[in-house]
Amino acid sequence: MKRKKVMIIAITIMLTIMLIKVFKKDVWDVNEELLKQEVMNIGSSVKYVNLSDITPFEWDLVYSFDPYTPKDLIYQTVGYKWDSISETVNGGMNQLVFMKNEKVVCYLYGYPANNGYGIFFSSEGKDVSAPASILSVEDDLIFQVVRGDNVILLTNNE
Repeated sequence: MKRKKVMIIAITIMLTIMLIKVFKKDVWDVNEELLKQEVMNIGSSVKYVNLSDITPFEWDLVYSFDPYTPKDLIYQTVGYKWDSISETVNGGMNQLVFMKNEKVVCYLYGYPANNGYGIFFSSEGKDVSAPASILSVEDDLIFQVVRGDNVILLTNNE
C-alpha cells in the first residue's frame, strides 16, 4: 500500500514537471510579447522613441539580420542555437535578435503586417559582407515612429 502511494506521488510529480515544460514559454517569446505591447502602446502623437525606453527587458546588443540569411549563419553570429528559427523569405520581414550577456532575450520574426509592428535599422559603416546590422544599448537608439495600415514601424536607418 505504501509503495503504491509513493509510485502515485512520483508519477504525479513527473507529469507536473512535463506539463510545466510544455506550457512554459521561452524568455525570448515572453519578451517579444512584452515588446509588442510597448510598441503598440506608443502614443499616436509620438514621432520618435528611444529603443531602450520601450524594451521592457535588459539587453546589450540587437542584431537585425539581412533577408535570406541562412539560419546556420544566424546561429553562428549569435553564438549558439537557441530555438528552431526560420529564415526570412522577403526583404520586408523582420529577423531581430536581442542579446544580454551573450544570451538571447528576445526574438522578433515575421512580417510587420502580421505582427502589428516592425523594427528596422542598419549599422553605421556596416560591412556589406556581414549578415546583420548590430546596435549596442550604448548607441544612438532614436527611432522614428511610422504608422500606417494597422502597423507601427520603428526605423533608424542611417
